[in-house]
Amino acid sequence: MVMAPAKILVVDDDPAVRNLIQRFLMKQNYQVEAAEDGKTALALFEQFNPDLVILDVNLPDVIGFNLCQEMQSRNGVFVLMLTSRADEADKIRGFSKGADDYLTKPFGLGELEVRVAAILRRQRVVTTAEQKRLIFEKLMIDPVRREVTLNHEPVPLTALEFDLLHFLASHPGRVWRRAELIQEVWDYEYVGDQRVVDVHIGQIRKKIEADASQPALIQTVRGVGYKFECPPQSQQPDKPQ
Repeated sequence: MVMAPAKILVVDDDPAVRNLIQRFLMKQNYQVEAAEDGKTALALFEQFNPDLVILDVNLPDVIGFNLCQEMQSRNGVFVLMLTSRADEADKIRGFSKGADDYLTKPFGLGELEVRVAAILRRQRVVTTAEQKRLIFEKLMIDPVRREVTLNHEPVPLTALEFDLLHFLASHPGRVWRRAELIQEVWDYEYVGDQRVVDVHIGQIRKKIEADASQPALIQTVRGVGYKFECPPQSQQPDKPQ
């Protein structure tokens, strides 16, 4: 089956940057639309229904973070944010608004290509081994539908939050370092502050833990990283010898 090319919406008020990214991605056989401000971007977003939005933080009519949140709330689209500031606090804010990744200007087109491909790989068809739903008491993770429910109520997760939760829950009890999680979930060599993992874990905890300040499911292992701990009732009984 031939997959249709992914659709990408580029939103940047700098025409040189916008045109460069658009031309480059079209050469990579993506379908690409471009907008110079938030109002145009939202109108195109509705018509074009992109798989990925490449979104500049600083737009003339709207704050990029808010536009990211607005688009995410509509259909959970992937968002790659662009910023001219290398400020880590800026990135943390973007991730907390639902961004999947970040690029700091100026960046090379090769790096953009790697980031875009890594994000879009999250759309891949899951293999048979990965199709099994994971059920832990009242928490259910469905990798085929990419849905999470808690007490039968849907939990709204971004694409990256889903991947991170599913990965941890697929290896219960195993402790993962931040660098390992970045390699496994982000799917490329991440260069930057590894606190991005902490931000995403924090966001997931707010959505699935009874008390995010004392998490029971995703636990911090001091000095190392994180692990997913099964609730006692959900663990499978040992098979008879």
